[in-house]
Order: sequence, then C-alpha cells, then structure tokens
Amino acid sequence: MFTSILVANRGEIACRVFRTARRMGIRTIAVHSEADADALHVREADEAVLIGPAPARESYLDAAKVLAAARATGAEAIHPGYGFLSENADFAEAVMAAGLVWIGPPPAAIRAMGLKDAAKTLMIAAGVPVTPGYQGEDQSDAVLTAEAARIGYPVLIKAVAGGGGKGMKRVDRPEDFADGLASARREGQSSFGDPRVLIETYITRPRHIEVQVFGDTHGTVVHLYERDCSLQRRHQKVIEEAPAPGMDAATRKAVTDAAIKAARAVNYEGAGTIEFIADASDGLKADRIWFMEMNTRLQVEHPVTEAVTGVDLVEWQLRVAAGEPIPLRQEDIPLNGWAMEARLYAEDPANGFLPSIGKLEHFRLPEDIRIDAGVEQGGEVSQFYDPMIAKLIVHADTREEAAEALADACASVEVWPVKTNAGFLVRCLEHPRFVEGDVDTGFIGAEEASLSNARPSAKTTAAALATIGLRADEALRGKESSPWTDGLFAFRMNGAPTTPVVLYRDGERVAGELSGDHRGGAPRHSAFDVHLEGETFQAIGRPACVLIDGEQVSGAETGDGRVVVFEEGDAFEFTPRMRGGASGGPAADGSLRAPMPGKIVAAPAKPGDTVARGQPVVVLEAMKMEHALVAPFDGVVETVAAVGDQVADGTVLAVVTAAEK
Repeated sequence: MFTSILVANRGEIACRVFRTARRMGIRTIAVHSEADADALHVREADEAVLIGPAPARESYLDAAKVLAAARATGAEAIHPGYGFLSENADFAEAVMAAGLVWIGPPPAAIRAMGLKDAAKTLMIAAGVPVTPGYQGEDQSDAVLTAEAARIGYPVLIKAVAGGGGKGMKRVDRPEDFADGLASARREGQSSFGDPRVLIETYITRPRHIEVQVFGDTHGTVVHLYERDCSLQRRHQKVIEEAPAPGMDAATRKAVTDAAIKAARAVNYEGAGTIEFIADASDGLKADRIWFMEMNTRLQVEHPVTEAVTGVDLVEWQLRVAAGEPIPLRQEDIPLNGWAMEARLYAEDPANGFLPSIGKLEHFRLPEDIRIDAGVEQGGEVSQFYDPMIAKLIVHADTREEAAEALADACASVEVWPVKTNAGFLVRCLEHPRFVEGDVDTGFIGAEEASLSNARPSAKTTAAALATIGLRADEALRGKESSPWTDGLFAFRMNGAPTTPVVLYRDGERVAGELSGDHRGGAPRHSAFDVHLEGETFQAIGRPACVLIDGEQVSGAETGDGRVVVFEEGDAFEFTPRMRGGASGGPAADGSLRAPMPGKIVAAPAKPGDTVARGQPVVVLEAMKMEHALVAPFDGVVETVAAVGDQVADGTVLAVVTAAEK
C-alpha cells in the first residue's frame, strides 16, 4: 500500500477521500485554486499546494500543474475524485507515466466508455441491451434532424462526452429540434470540449437505475447492487436511494448481470457505475431496462451503497489500486435496510433554481446523520464551481423510515444568505407520490410548481414580528440601537395596548400588531402577544431565539436591517422597509439582471421582438450550466446584451416593455 495520496479535486469529494486515507494511515495532499485558498478540503489535508487561479481550466483541469504538485510533495498516488479530470484517459496515462499510482480504471476502459456513442456500440457487441436511437458519425443538422424524425418524438439529445445532465436536452416537437440541438452542442463544447451529440428515444415514464460495479487486477468483477436515481431535475440527480423501490429478484438479477457483462467487456478495474434507463409504465421489468452509459469513476451517490452494504468504497479503491484483490466475494456482499441521499445545492428554487453564490454567514447542518460536505460556516460558494455544497445521507430499516429521517434532516438545514434547495428537498421527500415509490425522472417537472414555491407559515411570520419587538425592547433597555428599532421609537411591551409593526418579504407587505403583558418572562427576556391575520401567538425569548406558543423558532439577524427565520429547510427574509430590486430576476420596469457573473451564449429574442410572459429572452452560461432569463410579462424587447459578452452579477441583460392593454 502506498503511503501518500494526492486528491486532484476539491470540496466534499476531496474531504471524503481524505477521511478514509487518514483512517488507513495514508498522508493526504490537497491541491487548490486561489479561490479555494481557505477551503475546508485545504485545511483537512496534511499538505496543500496552490495550482492556479480560480477558473477550473487554469487550476483543477490543468494536468501539468497537478502532476507538478504531486512531484513536489512526494505523492505516491493520485485520486481524481469525480468531475474535473476523473474520466480523462490522457491524464490517467500521464499519472502512470510519471511513476505514480492511478486510483482509477485503466485508460483504455475510460476511453471505451467515455463517449456515449462508442460505448453504446461496444455494449451492443457485448450483448447488453441499449436504448434505441442514433449514435452515428454524421453530425450534420440534416442527418440529425432526419434521425430524430425516424426515432419519433419526444427525443433526447445528449452530448457524446456528457455527464451530470450537461449537454442533454429533451425535444418534444420537430420545430424545437434546432434550438435543442444548438443548446446541447454549446454545453457539450463548453463542458467537455466536444460538441458532438447522439439521439435517443425519450421514454415517457423513465426510471434511472444504476449498478455499482467493482473490478480488480486479478480478473474479479462484482456488483454492489443497484441505486435508484430517478428523482432528477434537468437531468441532475436530486435524491438517490438504495435499493430501488419495486425491484424484484428477477429484475435485479437481469440488471446486475448486464452490469457485470458491461464491466467485463472493457476489462474494468476499480469503482464504476453502469447506468440504465427503465420503462416504469408497468413497474420494473427485466426486459424493459436498457444500458445508457458507464461512469468510470466513483459516483456522487456512492454513500447510499456504502450504507446498505457496509463497504467503504474509497478503501476498496485504494486497495485495488495497490494491487490487492477485492476484499469480498459476490455472495458475501450484504444488502441491509434502506439508504437515501439528498444533494444540498446552493440554488434558489423560487427563482428557477438559479445558482446562489456568496459567503456562508450562517451554516448549520444536522449532526445525527452522515454529512459529506466541502464547506463550513464562513466559507464561500464560488461562481467557478459546481453549486453542490453537501450531501445528507440516512440509513434505516425500511424505505418509509429512511424517507422520514431524510426529510427531518433536510428540514433542519439552516443556510444564509446563500440560498439552498433544502426546503424543496423536504417537499419532495414528503410528497405522497415519492412516499409511495411512484416516481420517475419526470416527477419533479410535473410537480415543480408545488415543490418549488414556499411561503412562511403564520408561526414563522409571527416569529419575525416578535423578533422586531424583542430588538426594540432590548434597545430601549439601554442596549445599542439597530435598524430594527427604526420606526419603533418609544415602543414598550407594557406600554400602549397594541403597537403596529409592518414588514416586507419579497416585496409583499406583512402587517401585524404586538401587545405586551409580560407573562412571567425570564430576566432579560420579553413576553408578549403577536396578532396576525386574526390569530394571536404568544411570544417569549430573545432575538434569533424566539418561542412562539412554546415552540422555538430558529432565526438569524443579518445586522443590516433584516431578520431571517428558518422553517422546514427554507429561509425567509423579512425587512421593515421595502428592498430594492434583487439581482437575478425581472424588476418592475422589465429589466432582466444577471443572477451571477457569466457569459451570454444566446439571445433567442431580439430588440423589437414581441414576447409572451415566460418566453426566453437571453441565455446566460454560469457555473457550468445554461440559464434562460425569461420575459416577466407580455411585451416588446427593447434591449438585449450581445452574445459573447462577459457580464457581472446584477448587470441588466435585457429590458422588456409591457404590452399595452
């Protein structure tokens, strides 16, 4: 076994690999960009090396700099994590040529499975069932358009070098094919340096089933059962679980046998995942599951497999890379209970899931479950990297218990001012269809309106009003005044019968009244009533620690005139004054602002065009994805930013004038 390892990655996967390496007594080495100088993975390593500026192409994707860091630190092996260089066969060869151990599959296997079209051809030859479609060399618009018509709509356009949902577009109508093709090509070129695509028939009720496989240098290949990753949004996995709900013994044998056959076809070594698409219109059936692709690396969702099998997959990676055999025989690998994982993203579900960047001034995650995180309070979510900030993993005896435990965990997440999808995850996990196991990859799209939009309960709003009163009461006891006391001068809990308080949330006015009788409040605590929309709540406590009707409500004060209250994973901001138009959305004047720094890659609408509410006007590429900014109302486009422009956060990208009524 080698004694030192460099992880050519960042964030939670680097921290995850370090954790196992430390347990095995292996020295750990991190690499980092200038943007990650204070990142958690840098501090957790025994040694860290700066390899370049913030952009990934100039740091984490620069193979020469990574190898130079390995030589300078005396690393004996390199673990690529996932993403970045993990499936780059040239990098794997360079690592081996430098006399280092490559903790991954053979470069030939990476190449064989790296391009979706070539992999499908290889699987057909190996007797593995594949999804019907087109993966030919002719990439002309005319041929691709004709093949889509032959396959029949809806179709799925996929970048041949894609992964993680990037470069993947569903097209339902022939007239939309050209736009979908152009977008898939752009994302393929931007993310993978390859604009080529393939086309597949789109299965209307698809389930995403994948099998964890593992091979060693002694010719052994085993599987560690399946995972279900059907809960997706824009082809990005959101919640994963193991085993797959509704999987019977016959179907499991068929899909795991196919996975083993696929791995053997490329002489696979190390950790890999064979991904399948299943037609779930009549449940899972052995003859209705087809090969999609292979990920020749460790997967983001590997913790659920670890939970149900009791296997440390990173330890297996290290042992296999060191030439050791797989520690367990196939028949000795257990399958116990149920595990689920939720991906916590820095994104705003209420604003089209646009990524959210900035400093994590308040960051609190549950402590009684497994958390794989790459950030901590005070850390930064950067515009340069993927917006996933943590994974929450639970294990229970049954699926119902696992779903309930994960929902509770997501509900306890507190993050501010960076926005997250925690509340969205809670609503997914508690949705009756998910609880019943009635999900497919279209579930979130079908239910998105109810899953994305969150409103604070009356109790949460009352807590915000109470916090205003508490700050005012403290200030008038002699403490330093704050923006919260503006407009509340001379307010006392035991003064006038009622005192009106007005707040705003997302531009919406919230009015209530406070009345005080000091019902036995503890010293330096206030107790009073909050009257809101015909209801009365009893409040007691201090700012950011308020009891409403005897139940604690968690919150955080921002220090600039706002208060944030956390409820079921969501963070609701209240302010006693109307805040100006926020970036990332349409202002009242119809201006569309950049939600983050990025590059304009398309402008579907031109000045003078008439647009309908919700119609894309300009497309921004940021954080490795394309984001369409849409018309806020029916109107006429006045201005649009130029394609190719690099823009800053808050830049006006387009202006739409409302249509006359």
